[in-house]
Amino acid sequence: MEGEEGNTVNEEQLETWRQKQDELKMQLIDANTEPWQESATFDGLKLIAGVDISFVNGTTRACVALVTCSYPSLEVTEIVTDIIDMTVPYASGFLAFREVAFFQECLEKLKDGKPQIIMVDGNGILHQRGFGVACHLGVLTDIPCIGIAKKLMQIDGLEKDEHFQKKKTKHLKDNGDSFNLVGDSQKVWGKALKSTADSCNPVFVSVGHKICLDTATKLVHKCCKYRIPEPVRQADILSKKKLRDS
Repeated sequence: MEGEEGNTVNEEQLETWRQKQDELKMQLIDANTEPWQESATFDGLKLIAGVDISFVNGTTRACVALVTCSYPSLEVTEIVTDIIDMTVPYASGFLAFREVAFFQECLEKLKDGKPQIIMVDGNGILHQRGFGVACHLGVLTDIPCIGIAKKLMQIDGLEKDEHFQKKKTKHLKDNGDSFNLVGDSQKVWGKALKSTADSCNPVFVSVGHKICLDTATKLVHKCCKYRIPEPVRQADILSKKKLRDS
């Protein structure tokens, strides 16, 4: 299997990664675990983090960013960025082994304490092996996590086909509307969410760790000034800016 920079991921490495995913997946919790998650207004939630990585195309050079935002004001409270070398090659379904260590390093550099939840630019259980970046990060850090993707992961019959477009037209009329992403297996993988009134395209929310899907979707919507929830949007903006300025 070819990585983004032409590096080959051999089958032995892939099998090691599969075994690690299976091991960590046994620890995944897809239900609410925190008192603030049971409040309709998320009383007690004060600090949310967003993480993202931006790349220089055709190179291994990238910038990782972690941004914390206060809740409910969504004001940025702390920023951690770092220029990194992405030496681990990309392999579909195993993105976490390329990115999560950098997110953990950013968390360790926070001065104002760890966030109560992390929003990840990527998928949680909406993933080929049911264990995406948001799950991997959540289990390793023991912090609740949510996956928020801009593109639909096409697994288990989920496709942006005519059927999807009909559901989108029918169920995503108003700000905050959502519908379940149900695969051919009848498994609910996540939700498509119309995150703002002006958003033409939904975001795809999935459980990462220590939160249920409905709660995750409601919180993502509460954090959206634009299509992408503010903690992730700010991490994306800042990682790109750091790359340009470096």
